[in-house]
Amino acid sequence: MSGAAGPGANLTALRSYNAALVLRLLRDAGEDGVSRPELAGRTGLTPQAVSKITARLRAEGLLAEAGQRASTGGKPPTAVRLVPDARHAIGLQLDRDEVRAVLVDLAGTSVAARSAPFDFGAPAEEALAAATAEVRALLADAAGRGVVGGTAGGGVAAGAGTDVAVGAGADVAAGGGSDIAAGGGSALGGGGGLLGVGVAAPGPLDHGSGVLHRVTGFPQWDGFPLRDALAERLALPVVLDKDTNAAALGLVTAGTAESAAYLHLGTGLGAGLVLGGDVYRGTRTDAGEFGHQVIQLDGPPCGCGNNGCLEALCLAAVARGDRTDAARLLGIGATNLVRLLDIDRVLLGGRMVLADPEPYVRGVATMIAEDSVRASRPPISVDVVERGERAVVEGAARLVLAPLFALG
Repeated sequence: MSGAAGPGANLTALRSYNAALVLRLLRDAGEDGVSRPELAGRTGLTPQAVSKITARLRAEGLLAEAGQRASTGGKPPTAVRLVPDARHAIGLQLDRDEVRAVLVDLAGTSVAARSAPFDFGAPAEEALAAATAEVRALLADAAGRGVVGGTAGGGVAAGAGTDVAVGAGADVAAGGGSDIAAGGGSALGGGGGLLGVGVAAPGPLDHGSGVLHRVTGFPQWDGFPLRDALAERLALPVVLDKDTNAAALGLVTAGTAESAAYLHLGTGLGAGLVLGGDVYRGTRTDAGEFGHQVIQLDGPPCGCGNNGCLEALCLAAVARGDRTDAARLLGIGATNLVRLLDIDRVLLGGRMVLADPEPYVRGVATMIAEDSVRASRPPISVDVVERGERAVVEGAARLVLAPLFALG
C-alpha cells in the first residue's frame, strides 16, 4: 500500500480504508486542519462520504474543528483537524542488552519514554517479565502525568475507536482476558486510550505470525511466539517486526524517501528497506538480512553459521576500535545494496554509528561514490537517520499507528 494518499473508494467494504485516508490527511495538515471539501477533492470521495466519515471520527474524539477557511463565495468552509492525544500507541524495542519503551500520540510525538538493561539471552519467561515490567512502568509514568489512565494488564481502556484495523497487513494478537478487539469499533470513554504495542526485535522473525526465528547468537528463541506471549501478558494488541523494519516504517510515515535503505549497526547489523514508498519485508520477513551477506569466503565464523559475513567482519573492526575499517566494510555492503536495488538514499543508525557518526557517513559515502563513478551512476545521499537512537523504538510504535493512516 503506497504511502501517498490516493483516491478513496465509495464501497462499504472499504469504509475503513476511506477513513484511514481522511485520518492521514488530517495528520499531515497538523493544527491548521483541512476543510471537508478539500478532503473530498484530495481523496476522491464524495462530499457525503466525507461528511459521514468526519462525523464518525468526531464522535469518537479523533477530530475537532480548527476554524474557518477564507470564503471563495458562499458560507466559509470549516476546517477540521486531528486530535493527537485522543489515542496513544506503545513502542517496545528489544535489543540484545537493552529494552526501550516509548508512548506516542497519534501524530507520532513521544510523550513518555524509558530504557533499562535487558538480557536477550535470558530464559524466555525472565525476558518477557522484564519487557512487560518496562511497559507497565512506562504507563505508570504516563498516568502520573495525566497522559493515559491505567496500567497494562490492569483494565487499561484500549481499542481503535474507529473502523480501521490495527495491524493491517499482519495478524494481531489481543491478550486473552482483555476487553480489546483489534480494530474494534467501540469508542473509548475519555481521551488517550491505548491502541496497542508495536514490538521491534532482532531478526530473523516472521512479521505475519509474530514468531521469532533463529536470532544470531540466541538460537533458543527459534520458533518462540513472542507476539502472542507479550499480548497475553500485557492484555493489549501486539504487532511484531524486525528492528530495522520498524525504523524503515518511520521513514515511510515521515515521507523521507520513496526508495531507501536504513542500515543499523548496533549489537548486530541489519537493514530496513523502503521500496516504492513501502517497507519491503519479503514473503517471509527475510528481506534486509544485510549483515549476513558473505564478503570473505575464508573469513571468520559468524554466529549465523556461515563464514565471512559482513556482520562478523564489521563488528570485529568495531571491537578493535578501527572505525575506518568498520565504515569501509559497511560501505562495501551498502554499495552492493545500491547496485542490487537502485535505491535513492542510505541512512545510517544504531548505537555504534551514533556514537561517532562522521567516519561512518564519510566511509560509506566514499565507497558508494567511487562505485557510482565506475558505473556512471549519479551519486546518492548518505546520512544519519533523523530520529537517531529513537528511530527504532518510535518506529515500533508506528507499527500500531500506520494502519490507521493507510500506511506501512
